[in-house]
Amino acid sequence: MESSFIKHPSSYRDPSGFMFVKDGILYRQVNKVFAGDFDLFLNSGLYKKLIEQKLLIPHEQTDQNLTGSGEWHTTLKPEPVEFISYPYEWSFDMLKDAALLTLRLAKESIAFGSILKDATAYNIQWHKGSLIFIDTLSFEKYNEDEPWVAYRQFCEQFLGPLLLMHYRKQPLQQLQLSWPEGIPLQVVSSLLPRRSRLSLHTYLHVHLNARLSSKTKTGEKGKTKFSKQKLLNLINSLETLVQKLRLPAQKSTWSAYYEEAGNRNDYLDQKKSIINAWLNDMKNISTAADLGANDGEFSRIIAGKDIAVIAADFDPYCINNLYNSLKSTRENIQPLIIDLSSPSPAIGINNEERSSFLSRVKADLVLALALIHHLAIGKNLPFDMIAKLFQHCCKRYLIIEFVPKTDEKIQLMLSCKKDIYHFYSEENFRQAFERYFSVTDRKTIGQSGRVLYLMTKHES
Repeated sequence: MESSFIKHPSSYRDPSGFMFVKDGILYRQVNKVFAGDFDLFLNSGLYKKLIEQKLLIPHEQTDQNLTGSGEWHTTLKPEPVEFISYPYEWSFDMLKDAALLTLRLAKESIAFGSILKDATAYNIQWHKGSLIFIDTLSFEKYNEDEPWVAYRQFCEQFLGPLLLMHYRKQPLQQLQLSWPEGIPLQVVSSLLPRRSRLSLHTYLHVHLNARLSSKTKTGEKGKTKFSKQKLLNLINSLETLVQKLRLPAQKSTWSAYYEEAGNRNDYLDQKKSIINAWLNDMKNISTAADLGANDGEFSRIIAGKDIAVIAADFDPYCINNLYNSLKSTRENIQPLIIDLSSPSPAIGINNEERSSFLSRVKADLVLALALIHHLAIGKNLPFDMIAKLFQHCCKRYLIIEFVPKTDEKIQLMLSCKKDIYHFYSEENFRQAFERYFSVTDRKTIGQSGRVLYLMTKHES
């Protein structure tokens, strides 16, 4: 008798196959209906080329029907991706590079008689220090009599958000959370400034596209022959437009944080020394989450110890700068835009299709450096709620920095608001956290008055 399997809650849209978990291992089933397209993908050499170029997640293939399904053609075991992230958590340049990767895959596939049938941003993930495509079943046989079926999806999931951020000069990732399947082109067109129509590519792919689609009658099936050259021209036009898009460089409140921190006597050096010593004593740590990572100064220290790191911060400019710096170093650091006072929720069908950040982030080690006062005083969160937040993310160790109320940064914050934070003391902080953690070590950082705690999570 076949053992039970669990179908992945986000893998229900495509009749070509689906993802499932069996005995704790993630697999992908290829269905009979997609057999011809999948065999072409493998036998044409396209799969081999994409793997050699590290553009596609590799897989092992087995002839076992692990689900017992009558629709079964073959079973794949893809290389595991350590952490799944979503487009509304990405910085501008990460979304831009994901768009360019999608277009590159579309062009590469044409030369092998295939075409990319999906252009969803959810098919791209950060893996081992770079972006990679994860949906092996997105390549179907190319048909010159058909237009590119993924064109509109690309425009709504990639082009629209990028154009809005480019022209409005603002990071607008939250719009992608409002429209997780892509911002409708009519909405994008209405939000773009009139001058955007002066760009030929923007006019064609957004404004004209939106107007024509709104006039299309329901059930209309008129088809126009779409040659290979027309398709390549379309992709090249999109590529040209995306490459030109920029998010203007800006200095946010926290973009120079570590530059300023380095000028506070020996504060930064002492902090690094303490944390390094603790890290060297830890055993069997493979994952870490640096929450409030800023530009990734401490994320890099952790990654240097062969630990996969999630570097999360609410500041989109810091995360974008970190992402761009990682493109050359290829360190195993996943940069994400996350507001810890309102982290990404679970969304989609039954609230299971896209998992919440807190359910995904489970890490052996969590860092929360110079963060507690921003949550407690900046966001009005009580210590017990903050402690509960970190215990959700943490599997074993927590390194957290307590900033006393006398600190100049807190005094600066309180100069702009009424001091209602009578609970804010180290004693109350420690009492709240000891509900979930045991204090292993405590060290004052130089002459700063700030304190580092090493805590170990209570066993369930």
